[in-house]
This record gives sequence, C-alpha cells and structure tokens, in this order.
Amino acid sequence: MNEPLAERIRPKRLEELIGQEHLVGPKGALSSQIRQGAIPSMIFWGPPGTGKTTMAQVIAGESGRPFYTLSAINSGVKDIREVLDKARQTGGLFTTKNPILFIDEIHRFSKSQQDSLLGAVEKGWVTLIGATTENPSFEVIPALLSRCQVYILKSLGKEDLLALLNRAMRKDSWLKSKNVDLAETDMLLRLSGGDGRKLLNIFELVVSSETQDKVVLTDQRVGEVVQQQPLRYDKTGEQHYDIVSAFIKSIRGSDPNGAVYWLARMVEAGEDVKFIARRMLISASEDIGLANPTALVIANSTFQAVQAIGYPEARIILSQCAIYLATSPKSNASYTAIKKAQQEVRNSGDLDVPLPLRNAPTQLMKELGYGEAYAYAHDYPGNFVPMEFLPEGISGASFYRPGENKREEGIREFLKNRWKGKYDL
Repeated sequence: MNEPLAERIRPKRLEELIGQEHLVGPKGALSSQIRQGAIPSMIFWGPPGTGKTTMAQVIAGESGRPFYTLSAINSGVKDIREVLDKARQTGGLFTTKNPILFIDEIHRFSKSQQDSLLGAVEKGWVTLIGATTENPSFEVIPALLSRCQVYILKSLGKEDLLALLNRAMRKDSWLKSKNVDLAETDMLLRLSGGDGRKLLNIFELVVSSETQDKVVLTDQRVGEVVQQQPLRYDKTGEQHYDIVSAFIKSIRGSDPNGAVYWLARMVEAGEDVKFIARRMLISASEDIGLANPTALVIANSTFQAVQAIGYPEARIILSQCAIYLATSPKSNASYTAIKKAQQEVRNSGDLDVPLPLRNAPTQLMKELGYGEAYAYAHDYPGNFVPMEFLPEGISGASFYRPGENKREEGIREFLKNRWKGKYDL
C-alpha cells in the first residue's frame, strides 16, 4: 500500500467529482464542454487540494484525449519542448484529439518557460490546462493568459469533505478491511482546512496508527496522532481568502494586534511571502494613501526585501510593515477618486481634449489651435494659473476629495486657495 489514499480513490469520471459544483455540477461552466469535448485552454486557480489535477485528468478521460503532464517545480524549457514535440505527433491540428498538456504549479514557470508554450497553444498542438494557487493575473504572462480561460476553484466545504470521507470508505479496499467508524469528524475537518488531499492524508495516517480490528475515529484520537507528526496544519480550517481578508480589514481598522495575529496565521500556514507583501502594497495605497504617502514606500520596500530574504526572517519584516500600516492614519481618497473618474469616463465617453491642452508637434497643428492659449504655470506667481483642465461638459467635476486627516486637511486648504471654490472639497 505505497500509493496514498488520495491517489487510490482519485475520480476517473465526471459524475465522481466532489465539490466545485459551479464548474462541474449539472449546470457547471465546464460540464457541457467536457461532455462535448470542446475543451479550451484554461487555468485552474484555487487553494491546494481542491481538485485541480483531478479535474484535468477527468477532462482528458471524458474527451478521449492523450494526457501529458509537467510539474513547474522540476521541468525546464527542454522538458517542455520534448513534451510539445510528442504532443504534436500524437494529435492532429485543431482536431478533437488534440492532446491535453497539464502543468501543475504553472505560476512557478519563468517568463521564458511560459513563452515556450505560446506557439503550441496558439497553433492548437495542445490544449493547455495550468494549475496554480497564485493569482494568474500576476503570475502568468499576459500573452499566455489571454489564450486561456480562468476558472476559480473553491476550498471544499463540510459536506464535500464528508462526502470525500464516505467515498474513501466505500471505494478503498484497505479502509474496508479496517472497519472504520467515523464517530467524530470535527477535528479532522478543521485540520484539513478545506483541502481534500490533506483530509485524506490525515485520515489515512490516523487509521494506520490503530492496531484494533475496529477503528473508532474520534476528535481526541485525531489530535493525538497529528500532534505526533512533524507536519504543519491550518489549525482552524478557515479558507485562504478569508484569512487574508481579515488581515487587510484589521489594517484598515487600525488594529495592529489583529493585523499581526492574522499575519501569524498566514505565516504558520506557509503562505507565500510575495502574496502577503503584495496585499499590503495594495492596502498602503487603497486604505492609507495621501494620509501617509510613506506607507507606500515602506510597503514596496517590504515587498522587495521579503523576496530577497525569504522565511523565516521575512516574517519580521512583514510584521514591521503590517504594524506600520495598521497604525498609520487612513484615507481612501485616492481609491475613491479613480473610481469616480472611471465611472465618469464610462458615462461620458471619449470627450475631446481641450485645444489648449493638446500636443502640437507640427506647424499645421499649431495653426489649427493645438496648444494655443495654454498658460505655462511656472510663468505665473506661485507657479499657478487658473485654467480649464477638464473636457467641456464636465467642468468643475470633483473626483478627489481630501480625507479627514492632518495631511489631507493641508491639501484641502491648498486647493481651496488655488481654485477659489471651483471644486467641491
């Protein structure tokens, strides 16, 4: 019994899949495509143990396509080219038998490795299915991402996890011989953290530790066995996205204790330092902004530093930044301003640039009035002259309103003195 339980009971058919109803349920986004064999290249994005690899294998099996797999952890450009050559020889161009190339951890591929996939995907030699736990918008190159559909997988819920356990006891001959009684499951479900593979690994570990003819699984016994193992688990099972949400909301709410606690939860779970630092970089602008512009500088320095240092020391830098952001004055004025401006653009369309503001690189353009009447601010007292900078029709529109904090109060007074009531501040 060298093969792990998760592998022994891995689903082979569409109807055997557990969870991800929004994708593979009766009305799921992928169900009809799988049955018809019209499979686009795609990226599966979601937490570990949610079925990304299994779904890729089921898609290949249901559509009758050859299946090739690479792991981004140990594959180079040479390996990619070898697989693509095999795939090109196996399937016909743009036929239903085009091979599927599954790449696990695709976010770990470098730009050059991802570039090497473009031709094969574009010409239809392979249908690419990539799996990633990271946001593909940041980790997959735009050229490749534009050729793929992105599908988001969710952590498995309680009912899904229980269904997975029951399926394991029905399907696996070794478990049947152990005569398992699921007396209690709360601890097992919490330790899994919505990760189906982790759930089955822990379950198999606990069952294999028992020597009696009948195995009674209790919360106490699960806790005892897991604590003996040099493994790290998410202790309460909250979803990856819920924890980072709590982290950012603690920063926004100016609670350094909450911020450090949720940071510790992510660190203990082995969260990618780039993911944590990236979220703080966003928060520094979205939640703090001009109330303390230095926050963005600190967050950017943190992002660069943690990549250079890595765990375990990176946790100290992350903690310093989280506390700094949480204790900074807050303003979402920049976020609100661009949101309002974008909405105005959607509402009013492509308004003409006022003639004084247009570029005039040629004599003809100058004769047409481009740049005419533009007042160069530095030629006037105080380096300011009141002229119109918005298109006709939205003159006086206010997008930026300074926040209620010491620094932006100064900005408010500066703008009032300059514009004499033109803008609603």
